[in-house]
Amino acid sequence: MVSSGPLIADLVDDFERSLRAQKKAKKTIVAYTDAARRFATWAAEHGQPTDVGEVERRHIEAWIIDQIEQHSPYTAAGRYRYLQQFWRWVVIEGERDSSPMVGMSPPKLPERPVPVFDPDDLRALLKACQGKGFEERRDTALIRMFIATGVRLGEMAGMTLESLARDEQAVLVIGKGDRARWVPYGDKAATALDRYMRERRRHPLHDLDALWLGQRGPLTSSGITQVLRRRAKTAGIKDVRPHRFRHDTAHRAQVAGLAESDLMEVMGWKSQEMVRRYGASARAERARANYRRLDIEGDL
Repeated sequence: MVSSGPLIADLVDDFERSLRAQKKAKKTIVAYTDAARRFATWAAEHGQPTDVGEVERRHIEAWIIDQIEQHSPYTAAGRYRYLQQFWRWVVIEGERDSSPMVGMSPPKLPERPVPVFDPDDLRALLKACQGKGFEERRDTALIRMFIATGVRLGEMAGMTLESLARDEQAVLVIGKGDRARWVPYGDKAATALDRYMRERRRHPLHDLDALWLGQRGPLTSSGITQVLRRRAKTAGIKDVRPHRFRHDTAHRAQVAGLAESDLMEVMGWKSQEMVRRYGASARAERARANYRRLDIEGDL
């Protein structure tokens, strides 16, 4: 390993440009570069090496401990993975012979089932959208599509008229890393979408290619989030976030017996770790159901 080199802070902008050249998602770029900058700032404030050639494993371990103490194991684990990408890039660029994170392991995370919706809450949310007007039918279709597909917020906002294959009841979405995939949806979502599309034809901006329209133009991710918040408030439901639908859909798919490989394909996951994380609630529910079928007490 070289004994000196550029400062970490001086390399982050180059790292960011490299990520952009690789067409990494905006959120990914922000996460990776933020971790590198945070580590550089922490090192400078605590008298630790800020030169890429002088950072050792013990320095990064000290930072991870600090992140756990200041935030949580989950935050620390995320920043561990993001910082790992920075050091891999440093090695590729020839600024070091090896990463100081070689041999390190991320913080161990406590098992925590991902919260899913109570079915009654989803029914109440849909009931809050009842009506025959444009917004009522749009919001019903939007929520039905979230329930049926479990797509990410950005994927929902990015849907277009051309991305719909309505006869096959599937939609083409662009996920992380600009990866495209077809996601199917069921009959109830299809019916809600048909009703919305009939109303959409009467909208002043119906010529736009964006699927979801607001009063002034396409609904952005922020606009969709606001729609959900407004409908949740009417329904008297708390914690209705777009990504929670993704957890809920994955949960119900696994309870229904969908194979892990199929779930990975539909959800756009490349790692089985995501199946394990999103499937925690499903495993717990299956275990409870199987346990109840057993006669544990016997003839006692």
